[in-house]
Amino acid sequence: MITIALKFLLAHVIGDFVLQPHSWVVQKEKKGLRSKYFWFHIAIHLVLLLLFTGLKLDLLPYVIGISFSHLLIDIVKIKLTPKLSSIPLFIGDQILHLLAILLTIGVYFNVDFTFFTKYQDMLLVIVLALILTTYVSAVVMKVLLSKWDVDTLEGEALHKAGWYIGVLERLFILGFVIMNYWAGIGFLIAAKSIFRFSDLSRSKDRQLTEYVLIGTLMSYGLAILIALGSITMFSYI
Repeated sequence: MITIALKFLLAHVIGDFVLQPHSWVVQKEKKGLRSKYFWFHIAIHLVLLLLFTGLKLDLLPYVIGISFSHLLIDIVKIKLTPKLSSIPLFIGDQILHLLAILLTIGVYFNVDFTFFTKYQDMLLVIVLALILTTYVSAVVMKVLLSKWDVDTLEGEALHKAGWYIGVLERLFILGFVIMNYWAGIGFLIAAKSIFRFSDLSRSKDRQLTEYVLIGTLMSYGLAILIALGSITMFSYI
């Protein structure tokens, strides 16, 4: 099962990232199904799957199924391109492709998917922790820090850069605490301090220093609380 799964995944990675130039992506977004590169892309996936599976007849229906699912997912992605930003589109697109591959493998090997229901409570806790760590914490911090105007403190900045940095650092802390690797938080604080030191020293602005410090401590505190809460819920599962 592992061998076939790796072959399917390798075909997907090569087809989506190695053999798909950026110019093809641009053309697909502009012309959609009318773009010849869209069909080239699907054909490449089909050929790669056939090659990696050695043209085995028993795998042929599954190869066609994965290719057809790739076609449908890419069509949906193209339709949603004008409505959504590239980041959620990319993440959602890849998740759906991987799910299609995993489901195909599960059907081929007759995997009992009810096995996963035994861990549904744990999965729900993980999903809840991830949502709390990313979106909910970001909103909480935005509300709590709204009394300060960050633009007056540090001038121009990358669009939503602070939001992404906060999400990533809280995800790291969530993982560190769940793995009982508290030392990792210290490394994270040290790493962030190195990157922020030059900005703060150049600005010579006490308000900016205090704002960054408050935001950092608040972000870390929320992540630790969510992680500890998740661990507590795990103990009751």
